[in-house]
Amino acid sequence: MDITDSLATSRLIAQSHAMAVIANNLANADTPGFQEQRVQFASVLTRQPGARPPPGGQTLAYTEDRATWRETTPGPLQHTGNPLDLAITGKGYFTVMTKAGPRLTRDGRFGLLPDGTVADAAGNALLDTTGKPIRLGAKDTGISVASDGTLSAGGRQVAQVGVVVPANPMQLQAQGGSLFVARTPTKPATSPGIVQGAVEGSNVQPVLELTDMINTSRQFEFMARFIQAESQRKSSVIDKLLPTPGNLP
Repeated sequence: MDITDSLATSRLIAQSHAMAVIANNLANADTPGFQEQRVQFASVLTRQPGARPPPGGQTLAYTEDRATWRETTPGPLQHTGNPLDLAITGKGYFTVMTKAGPRLTRDGRFGLLPDGTVADAAGNALLDTTGKPIRLGAKDTGISVASDGTLSAGGRQVAQVGVVVPANPMQLQAQGGSLFVARTPTKPATSPGIVQGAVEGSNVQPVLELTDMINTSRQFEFMARFIQAESQRKSSVIDKLLPTPGNLP
């Protein structure tokens, strides 16, 4: 593979990854608490060491997929009226206990298990500020949740919903549409701004994602046609330079 093919291939690989990220964003446009992702590209400049470029020569710029980062802007609130549906308007994530361990989420669709445990749709228990599952008694009625996460029933404080902020949100590892594994330490959120009776929608903007998908697809197709044309050019040159039975001396 020569330099031209290497440059074009690096761009194709980057655009292919960008298309996969956009497709995942669109697939989760209706997933509560989903945070869209973006890709970051960079140009890697190379120059032959110990040599001066020839007249008219330029530094080669390869396309490098540097990182995929997460857009943490809160999604729109969707009011449900369910007293156990919770939305975070500030920074932070709820913590739920899964079979694989604690996970972070902004999907606040919670309900009650038969034993009174407050859990998400998958049955993962919602944890309080001490890391313990939140449970309500059979006689606990009139549930209210304050903006700081204080959960009360019948005027009696039962627990405080735990909301944590990771040291580096960009290092959260997604698991499914709304769960994350914290790869860095977390600390309690000072002002989570919890809203009761509402859930946070996805922050994906479908129109913008579709526009990005069209542009990315066009760029991918352009580079694919470029590589094909370059291959045909090389084949033509080889056919003209190599001797054939008809032009042998």
